[in-house]
Amino acid sequence: VQLQASGGGLVQAGESLRLTCTASGRGFINYAVAWFRQAPGKEREFVAADAWGAGTTYYADSMKGRSTISRDNNKKTVDLQIPTAKPEDTAVYYCAAESFLALNDMTTARYYYFWGQGTQVTVSS
Repeated sequence: VQLQASGGGLVQAGESLRLTCTASGRGFINYAVAWFRQAPGKEREFVAADAWGAGTTYYADSMKGRSTISRDNNKKTVDLQIPTAKPEDTAVYYCAAESFLALNDMTTARYYYFWGQGTQVTVSS
C-alpha cells in the first residue's frame, strides 16, 4: 500500500486543522492506519490510530478529547481533525499503515512498515 499525507500548512492557533491520508493499493481495509508527528529536535510521536475502521481508535493522551481520527474505506482515506490547533501541534505529520498489527502495538512507530511522505503543519500563536 502507498500512502500520501495532505492538508498541512500554516494555521493560526485556535483554528481547525484537517489532515488526510490517502492510500492506494489493494486491501486497505486490512490495514491499521495511524498518524505520527515529529517536531523539530524531537522524536517522532504517536498521535492517533484507527484499527481497520472497526470503530477501534487510539489517541495519545495529549490528543484525547481534542482530535478525531476517522476512516473511509471506500475512499481509502484516514483523516485527522484537530478543531482547535495549538502552537505545540507544529510538526511534520506522517501517516503509517500496517496489516496484522496487534492492538497493543498500534501506538509504536517501529511496527509500521508503510509510511507516507509527511506534511508540515505550522501553528502560529
